[in-house]
Amino acid sequence: MSTGTKGSQQSLPNGVMLNAYPDSIGRRLSDTVALLQRPELEKTFALFYILPTFFNSDLDRGFSVIDYDHNPDLVSREDLEELSRLEINFKFDLVLNHLSVRSPQFQDLLQHGDGSEYRDFFIDWNAFWAEHGEPTEDGHLMPKPEYLEKLFMRKPGAPILKVRFPDGSERPYWNTFYQEIRYQEVAPADLRDIDGLSDGDAEMLAGMVNAAIREKADLSALDLNGYASLKDRVISIVEQKRDYLGQMDLNARSEKVWHFYDETLRKLRDYGAKIIRLDAFAYLHKEPGEVNFFNRPGTWSYLDRLRGLAEKYDLIVFPEIHAEYGSGLHEEVAGKGFPIYDFFFPGLVIDALERGASDHLLHWIGEIQAKSIQTINMLGCHDGIPVLDLGGKQINGTARSGLLDEAHVEAVMSRIIERGGRVKSLYGPDGKKISYYQVNATFFSALGEDERKLLLARAIQLFMPGIPQVWYLDLFAGKNDYAAADRGGPAGHKEINRTNLSLEQVEECLQKPVVQDQLKLIRLRNTSPAFQGRLEIIPSEAHLLHLSWSHDDHRATLRADLRDHSFSVEHLTPSGLQDRFVFD
Repeated sequence: MSTGTKGSQQSLPNGVMLNAYPDSIGRRLSDTVALLQRPELEKTFALFYILPTFFNSDLDRGFSVIDYDHNPDLVSREDLEELSRLEINFKFDLVLNHLSVRSPQFQDLLQHGDGSEYRDFFIDWNAFWAEHGEPTEDGHLMPKPEYLEKLFMRKPGAPILKVRFPDGSERPYWNTFYQEIRYQEVAPADLRDIDGLSDGDAEMLAGMVNAAIREKADLSALDLNGYASLKDRVISIVEQKRDYLGQMDLNARSEKVWHFYDETLRKLRDYGAKIIRLDAFAYLHKEPGEVNFFNRPGTWSYLDRLRGLAEKYDLIVFPEIHAEYGSGLHEEVAGKGFPIYDFFFPGLVIDALERGASDHLLHWIGEIQAKSIQTINMLGCHDGIPVLDLGGKQINGTARSGLLDEAHVEAVMSRIIERGGRVKSLYGPDGKKISYYQVNATFFSALGEDERKLLLARAIQLFMPGIPQVWYLDLFAGKNDYAAADRGGPAGHKEINRTNLSLEQVEECLQKPVVQDQLKLIRLRNTSPAFQGRLEIIPSEAHLLHLSWSHDDHRATLRADLRDHSFSVEHLTPSGLQDRFVFD
């Protein structure tokens, strides 16, 4: 098996990509299909990144997949057939690292325990650390310090979920991300099999137990008053009614997992997929003594194998990775022949429009061209606006610069926060902020809800190298949804940029010039042969941006003033000037 040599370059298709949940517009995917069939959107999109509530899922707005069948509440086969008639291909997520606790595989494990055919489909924490851990009072192993210090934790404590097997034993399974244990209330009838317990006693006991469950009390400390001798039997009955939510890590050492990946890729191909985003791939390869995030060479071996599976089905896979520019990880992934997400672009656009200067943006465009990096870029998306990615990195005591220095990163961050953005940061053990992870805001609100800036940002995106991915809410100049963010609890910051639009709201938005003008520019980018050719950066003053694409006798040119946010777009065809848009 390959250990990470450069793979064959996978060529991304040309065209513009829409990005939305199945119910982002209206109530079902059919409402988005109807929108795309309207004359206003004719020939605007060639691809559609449909987020994973397309599948049966239960948490994390789709990223906790139960199975990869389409969700009948949101999606129908007729929807896919209509999109195919529009010549729209799909991009989907394959969530590599985990599946939902409610997946058929994990449910089989809970039901059959050691007799389950999926016994090794997930990672038994104690078995994994058997030779490298020390027992704890809680019944699970804790990796020895030299191993523990290399683990990157997404939550406090060991990344485990203890599940109850049919024999009554508690087994810890690796659980990097979300988990929740729920106890269902008991009925008196559940307790009546206890020897010597009357109906009245059963009702009284059920009342005491259910009060503790509602208060989320520690059941092991439960005071049953006069029924203390029955405590173990009562708790056993309660435990049998335990329910879980969570995203359980898959054991990629198991061939069953690879068979599952193969079947899933085939299923996604049959839906009409062209591009597969490998979500959470960097956590998949785990090895004692190695970091549990993008360790080498194991991660490369897995990616090579996944690419081989995908090529059977004529699919392009690309790994989704957030890391500081200074780490060089984006270049490493691209160097192995994979397309990458351009997580640098959104912050660079804000920097350029706020400073009225093109230098940082042009530096990045030049690097993309010089190193032949294939990208998918965006302004907004279902997550936040990346900021961490723009910075530098200390590697083995050596400082590597970022695309923006710390002062410019802080300026971008401060400006978005001033305009209502919400921030999620990463913190060290001492509680000190170590880096920004993301800022949550609509891109329109991040630009101060200035329509000229939004339109220029869109034009710049469409003239960037790579596939332009358009978040539906940005297309309709969506504003920060503070009420949704407040309702969303601990992870509510993401809901600020996920507002579902009613059909009435979409109808109203389609009448706005800022939406109509975006659609004109998107249609040009999606249909002009010029963008299949070569991008030229034309030298200009520092506050100007002059980009020109050409192929055969087709040429598309953007001239923009980053100070006053005026710009023009010209489109030449072999027969002469085809289109000219001026926004001043």
